[in-house]
Amino acid sequence: MAIAATFLAAAAAIGAFGWSGEVLLLPVACLFPALWAFAPTRLVASLVSMAYFMAASRGLPVGVSIFYASDIWVGLGLWIAASLVFVLVHTILWSPKPGWHRAVLYLAAWALMSVPPFGIVGWASPITAAGVLFPGWGWPGLVATVVSLSAMTTRAWPLAGAVMGVALALSAVIWTDPEPPKGWVGIDTTFDYQVAGNHADYTQHMATIGLVSRAAEDGATTIVLPESALGIWTPTTERLWARNLADLDVNVAGGAVVINESGYDNVMIELTGEGATIFYRERIPVPVSMWLPWAAGGASAQFFGNPTGRFAGTLIAPLICYEQLIVWPILQSVLLGPDVIVATGNGWWTGDTNIVPIQKASAKAWASLFGLPLVIAFND
Repeated sequence: MAIAATFLAAAAAIGAFGWSGEVLLLPVACLFPALWAFAPTRLVASLVSMAYFMAASRGLPVGVSIFYASDIWVGLGLWIAASLVFVLVHTILWSPKPGWHRAVLYLAAWALMSVPPFGIVGWASPITAAGVLFPGWGWPGLVATVVSLSAMTTRAWPLAGAVMGVALALSAVIWTDPEPPKGWVGIDTTFDYQVAGNHADYTQHMATIGLVSRAAEDGATTIVLPESALGIWTPTTERLWARNLADLDVNVAGGAVVINESGYDNVMIELTGEGATIFYRERIPVPVSMWLPWAAGGASAQFFGNPTGRFAGTLIAPLICYEQLIVWPILQSVLLGPDVIVATGNGWWTGDTNIVPIQKASAKAWASLFGLPLVIAFND
């Protein structure tokens, strides 16, 4: 009993510290595979997985209660439900027998939780730490992290841990956050949507246009606005923006909702004084709150579609909100060789939780791994 309690406490601590929202603490999550592998029983391995995942996603209950304007019990129910896929995969693939096959089983668990369908809820993946451990290494750095994580499940875990510890120490000494390209800027906003389903009205559009104008006066030529900044997109809204951008030599990207026959698309739109073009449709909207596969009216999901978009003549890897928390979208995007990562979000519903800092830390880590410039724009 005491051993099991120790494992659970350690797993919760690893999840909490690793996913605190501080990018340099992401490698703490790399200790999870060892706890999982060396759990004394399958039950303890299952509880270790749940403790890690729930500690990492601890902001979810509060965020859900704000989003749905409900009591905390709704959030707690979704929090537990969200952990079940992660726990199920790691419970089934756990083995009581030591040896090389444990590493293979962990690799299988990591792969399953990284790509659809399981990867749709594949939060808190330790692989996100690759960009902190091996900044600029790209795909070899990703492979090195996968190998290290797998080695943490074997008797070689002290050596693997030491290697990652040295890599983290070296990285921490030279670490700088990824920067936007010259002339690019992400504008953060603080609009309060208060109720789920509210969208930008005329007053908010004019306030946002004012922010764009000031950024242009300060020398920005390529401007990124947060998710939902443009509200429900209509021809009238397009004319409003085109008229106000006519005298500005800028390209603006902003998030919007486009209504379709079955629900809506969560998109990114390029705006200039000449008009607007949709250049990206979100691949993986938030399950349950946005993506409702069992009902009409929700956001469309395109898990394997449009991994990149072309904005201001540049090939970008767009990551809208939830896509920053999981592994598949960024890896799919980087396969096509983008020049910039653009990460946007709308965190009005996250309250005082660490959800938005975690999203930003994840985006920074991936940009660092592949040596790509990063533009971040959030409504928080």
